[in-house]
Amino acid sequence: MSEKPASFILLLSKGILLDRPMRRRVLFWIVVANLGLLGTGALLLDAWLSEHPVLFLLFWGACLWLTLTSLLLAIYDLLAIRREAARERQRLKGRVFGTDQPGGHPL
Repeated sequence: MSEKPASFILLLSKGILLDRPMRRRVLFWIVVANLGLLGTGALLLDAWLSEHPVLFLLFWGACLWLTLTSLLLAIYDLLAIRREAARERQRLKGRVFGTDQPGGHPL
């Protein structure tokens, strides 16, 4: 029974990670949500959260979780772009210099 939701979550995560525009859209909305929570927690809920230590920890833990998620997604995006650029460089190098000269100029 729990196998179906887990496989859906894995497929959804894979789809987000492999599609650059979707990955960037998700990253944008995570950062917006995190900024909203930080502003709300610091300005509006400060006194109320100070009175409830468990809710304080849960609220700021959620903010920390969103921050770490956005950081990891940004690092993944950086690495994915570098990998795509390296593949494109190799493809262009093979196209310009031919497949028999992969390492240098044909002199």
